[in-house]
Amino acid sequence: MVTTGFAPRQLTTEPIPTSARPLGDRAAATRQERFLFRRYQSEGDLAARRQLIERYLPLARSLARRYDGRGESFDDLVQVASLGLVKAIDRFDAERGLSFSSYAVPTMLGELRRYFRDTSWSLHVPRAMQERVLKVNGALERLSGELGRSPSPQQVADELGLPVEEVLEAIEANTAYATSSLDTPMRSADDGSQTIAETVGATDDRFELIEGCASISQALKTLPERERLILQLRFVEDLTQSEIAQRIGVSQMHVSRLIRQALERVRAAAG
Repeated sequence: MVTTGFAPRQLTTEPIPTSARPLGDRAAATRQERFLFRRYQSEGDLAARRQLIERYLPLARSLARRYDGRGESFDDLVQVASLGLVKAIDRFDAERGLSFSSYAVPTMLGELRRYFRDTSWSLHVPRAMQERVLKVNGALERLSGELGRSPSPQQVADELGLPVEEVLEAIEANTAYATSSLDTPMRSADDGSQTIAETVGATDDRFELIEGCASISQALKTLPERERLILQLRFVEDLTQSEIAQRIGVSQMHVSRLIRQALERVRAAAG
């Protein structure tokens, strides 16, 4: 049972009602609830606080069940909702005449949303996006029940008053909530031993060129500036020998000779 460091004052001898369950008579139940709050808030009676917690634990479980099936343990969700219940009891001002349940429900739901927002995402997603994902998921559930089918992104956008692009972003961001290991076996009837890592990416043959590129880059530094320019124009910018000749103001034959000469020096320098 959750408790606080609140130091109780001297207790009165007025008896506390033994039943913490809601009474059939709504007015009597309200009077009992106010009585318990008065004992706790005015006199620091932790026994009254405990009765209030026990009285509303079924409500906490009911709210936690709304978020069940989203990858989190139901027991953990009940703990989070119960923490919200305790906070609501400690913060509630019974003198304002409001119904406690109307104050406690938003408090517990807020605690559940913060739990999903702050601790349950596998990848870092901005807080504003996380909150939008929760709104979109809630709208998807409501509209699915009303329509009897999955709603379109435009219908969700109309329900929430958001641009459809923001709804699509939230749906895509929702995939960051949970991740899978690359070593996870694929659920394939053809090859049950294949992992996710074996289905993504491809062999890059350019890796074999890395060592050669490192050697050539050092060899190019030994060439005169004009020969480096000619090789740049020919093999990087893919100009023809005629275009190179016009660019540097020499004949095409001379360009051909310079290219052959520069390549020989590069081969020699690269070993």
